[in-house]
Amino acid sequence: MNEFKVLVVDDESRMRKLIKDFLNKSGYQVLEAADGEEAVDTFFSTKGIDLLVLDVMMPRMDGWEVVKEIRKVSEVPIIMLTAKDQEQDELQGFDLGVDEYISKPFSPKILVARIEAILRRTSQMDGELVNKGGIQLDIGAHQVTIDGVPVDLSFKEFELLQYFMNNEGRVLTRENILNQVWNYDYFGDARTIDTHVKKLRNKMGEKGAYIRTIWGMGYKFEVEN
Repeated sequence: MNEFKVLVVDDESRMRKLIKDFLNKSGYQVLEAADGEEAVDTFFSTKGIDLLVLDVMMPRMDGWEVVKEIRKVSEVPIIMLTAKDQEQDELQGFDLGVDEYISKPFSPKILVARIEAILRRTSQMDGELVNKGGIQLDIGAHQVTIDGVPVDLSFKEFELLQYFMNNEGRVLTRENILNQVWNYDYFGDARTIDTHVKKLRNKMGEKGAYIRTIWGMGYKFEVEN
């Protein structure tokens, strides 16, 4: 996997070294940044960064501000690290466009596994197209158009829409969605799904109505005839 480049951002040098060592062993190229401003500078001055591992609490510019700056121009996958184990922090991160969320302390092996899963999906350049109700997904390029107009989705929003479209007409429980889109080892709760669905519907405009809430069960994607 040495073609993948990961930017690790944390103000603790020991944490950066721990993550870097595990990623290097798995064949990744690793760049480091010790604070938020350095992270933004490195991201914009370096071509081909495939994923960020980003701490929340940092000097000069915190992780939330870094995400806001990067999301202005890029949907690169972002995994947030935090010492806080609070639901509101997790929801804030997802609302800003964070793809994964891991609380410290964590297993470096689990972090590497999450990174591998994300990059494996984003690198599947098979050219597959999915078309339903005026929505077109280019699976390989991770791009979506609605009635021919490009729509910017985060990595997880794209994955979520793809899962809905591939299961048109089926009621999908929140547990189904967590297991398939966030993987079985995700420890969050159902409100994560609701936050992403709300954002996805807003970005889809009128087509957002295709994602129906099935009260007491979950969601169903259904194209109106």
